[in-house]
Amino acid sequence: MNEVSISVIVPIYKIEAYLSKCIDSILDQSFTDFELILVDNGSPDNCPHICDEYASKDNRIKAIHKEHGGLLSGRKEGLKNAKGKYVAYIDGDDWVDKFYLDILFNLAEVNNSDLVVTGHFREFEGKIETVKPSYSGVFGEDEIKSLILPKAMYNGAFCEHEISTYVWSKLFKRELLSEILYEVPGEIVMGEDAAITYTYLSLSKKLTISKIPLYYYRQRHDSILKSIKDTSIEFYRLGVLKNFLKVKLSPFLNKDNLSTQILYYLYSMILVRSGGLIHDASGKVIFNPFLKAKKNSKVIVYSSGSFGQHILSSNSKSNFFQIVKWIDIDFHKLNIGDNFVEPLSSIVNTEFDFLIIATINPSAFKSIKAELVLMGIDNNKIVQINTDEKEICSLFGQLGFHND
Repeated sequence: MNEVSISVIVPIYKIEAYLSKCIDSILDQSFTDFELILVDNGSPDNCPHICDEYASKDNRIKAIHKEHGGLLSGRKEGLKNAKGKYVAYIDGDDWVDKFYLDILFNLAEVNNSDLVVTGHFREFEGKIETVKPSYSGVFGEDEIKSLILPKAMYNGAFCEHEISTYVWSKLFKRELLSEILYEVPGEIVMGEDAAITYTYLSLSKKLTISKIPLYYYRQRHDSILKSIKDTSIEFYRLGVLKNFLKVKLSPFLNKDNLSTQILYYLYSMILVRSGGLIHDASGKVIFNPFLKAKKNSKVIVYSSGSFGQHILSSNSKSNFFQIVKWIDIDFHKLNIGDNFVEPLSSIVNTEFDFLIIATINPSAFKSIKAELVLMGIDNNKIVQINTDEKEICSLFGQLGFHND
């Protein structure tokens, strides 16, 4: 017999400035039949004390302290201590709407679903963007296998997922999650959410997708800009992810479909993490994904989000492009090296050769491009990202990904 309906698991590491807001939003839920498992993942700041303090005041809260072992290990430790019928993961620097658990639970129970997927809000520098699935509905096992899973990681438009990778903004059945979570290799640091979500999806017999956004994802500068210190380790970890997905999903997908999905998913991750420009061990650029833009081109970078920051950081190492300006419609104070974010109105057509829109999402790219053209930006100067499958395969060969 389950003691509670939902086990809410919050992995915690170096987020003391945000943790109380996260916990308070969970304790304020309209739905009360839950336990809250706070997993202190060896945090060196005040997070352990915050966890213990909350646990001492509310018997629904369990504080667990462990040595630091990465986000995945925190999620595993939380599940080991969970007793709920369902599991909801919430990151400790995010927060949720008052009716978050209530709606998740109802969607799962009414539709007898193994997995519930919802929309979310993205908060960045005080501005909030609504992100919703492209469709909603209830899908049975046959539809999951034939319609959802073949497009889960790559739906034909680079880079769009049929099902988002995040484990947050979802509700899992604890027993089914226990079948797959402990098998996810600890070496997977990037893409651990995808390893969990897509493997779990392949075993699900009923899926419910809702467009209702109730989860607030906080995108922070200090969590975005993480440079690749050792590319060999980084690519090895992605190789582990590739092989795990290949082994777990091959019983459900044909070889070509699975290879294409994994290829584009890993490519998108490599682009964002590397800042687009791929360097070899000596620092030489071996792959430039920005079509038309050549070495020494005068470039404007649009967007100060994750990809934009990595482009600036990566280019500062090789000086491949001459970055003449960094702009964003969401103007705020931020600088990398000698480049400061400037408002959209500061662009002058004659000062640059090409403009890079720093997004790998094609829908976002089209929307931003249309707005830039309205502002008088030369359409021919806005560059696309190279998505040629043969060239991406060649890149992966150079990086060693064809060697299992």
